[in-house]
Amino acid sequence: MQAPDSGYGLWLLAAINTAFFIFFAWSFYKPLTRWDWRGFGMFSAFVVALFAEMYGFPLTLYVLGGWLSANYPQVNWLSHDAGHLLEMWFGWRANPHFGPFHMASFVLIGGGFWLLSAAWPVLYRAQREGRMARDGVYARMRHPQYVAFVLVLTGFLLQWPTLLTLASYPVLVWAYARLARREEKDCLGRFGDEYVRYMQQVPAFIPRRRRGPAPSQGEVR
Repeated sequence: MQAPDSGYGLWLLAAINTAFFIFFAWSFYKPLTRWDWRGFGMFSAFVVALFAEMYGFPLTLYVLGGWLSANYPQVNWLSHDAGHLLEMWFGWRANPHFGPFHMASFVLIGGGFWLLSAAWPVLYRAQREGRMARDGVYARMRHPQYVAFVLVLTGFLLQWPTLLTLASYPVLVWAYARLARREEKDCLGRFGDEYVRYMQQVPAFIPRRRRGPAPSQGEVR
């Protein structure tokens, strides 16, 4: 299933893209605690698996090659563009980089990195000052950093789904939710009733439609 012009076997390109996105995420996230490093490590593993198939070895196309060729004979599954499986399955015959799923992936990935960039300064200041992070995006949700990672992973999944990333995605979402709960146990131990009130006022992952009044500076500190 590999042709000279297939666009695979480009391991240097895979390594460059992997390093770029991992460094890009790190520049926004800058993990400090053990929970931060675990969350970032899981994201990095997903990115490695993604770009290894996108530019290196197309494992998914090899495994599904017979079924894909039989059911979609009009698609050249030897081509690199065929790795955009959702565009191929739903009959998008123009450039897949301008397909609906690919464009939606840009929105999700961009939104995820924006959320990371908005959450990190708030969390960093709070950690340095030994207080809770309650302002900025933390006034809308308690775990914006994990929501951001899930948005980015979802975007990558829409853009280039593979068997490995499809299998790991629900595991990563579950792991992020578990890390969030562990973080909350730590915060309850440190801040007690103050964090209990915060949990009652602010949802964990999905912000409410209407935002209540922002806490005053005195309340934040």
